[in-house]
Amino acid sequence: MAAFPLLLVGLVAAHLMALHETGSNNPDGIEIKQQPKDPKTGLPLDGIYSHPYYTYKDLVGVVVFLAVFSVIVFFVPDMGGYFLEANNYVPANPLQTPEHIAPVWYFTPFYAILRAVPSKLLPFLPATQFFGVVAMGAAVMLFFALPWLDRGKVKSIRYRGTLYKSWLAAFVIAFLILGYLGVVPVTVWGQFKEGLPLIGGADKATVVARVLTVVYFLFFLLMPWYTARDKTKPVPERVTW
Repeated sequence: MAAFPLLLVGLVAAHLMALHETGSNNPDGIEIKQQPKDPKTGLPLDGIYSHPYYTYKDLVGVVVFLAVFSVIVFFVPDMGGYFLEANNYVPANPLQTPEHIAPVWYFTPFYAILRAVPSKLLPFLPATQFFGVVAMGAAVMLFFALPWLDRGKVKSIRYRGTLYKSWLAAFVIAFLILGYLGVVPVTVWGQFKEGLPLIGGADKATVVARVLTVVYFLFFLLMPWYTARDKTKPVPERVTW
């Protein structure tokens, strides 16, 4: 852990070098370095200097972040048990198991995915949470594969088609509901009636989490297909802002 601050400094330096090499993005996703240069400034037609424009913009972001950070630290450090777990304030009792253990808020969607995977996944295998842990880890690591999964012809969502936007909306809804289900017990919605095929007697929240977990992974796994077939709009030659 002692090297963690140095690692952060190295990441900041790598970010600045990459930003200097490739430049910043824009809302239209246009590669401004391919534009002709302005004879007065020597920059691309839609390019601007990093200072003072981005300096002031980042300062505004830093001030807003520090304001919110200070409010949380000085007034609501536990944020109702979502920033610092509420169980930390309960006296330890080795004879009593907590009714429900929920992770911090930014882990709840992945925790819901972990719980959604059955411990008895295949009849010839012993009960284990290994597959749930693998699913949770894959749900995080898939974000790193996005540059290779996305086959879209345009970068900006402004010019994406209905197919991509529909899948993105389904992913956002699934992610938010999984985040909620990761906070509450699996019995929060009760159980299905006995006798129903496949889902009889199962917890409703668990079944919903399993369906949304499938939607979550399909968003990534089918991305090469639906982004390549998405009907996009023409991208302008200049940034429209």
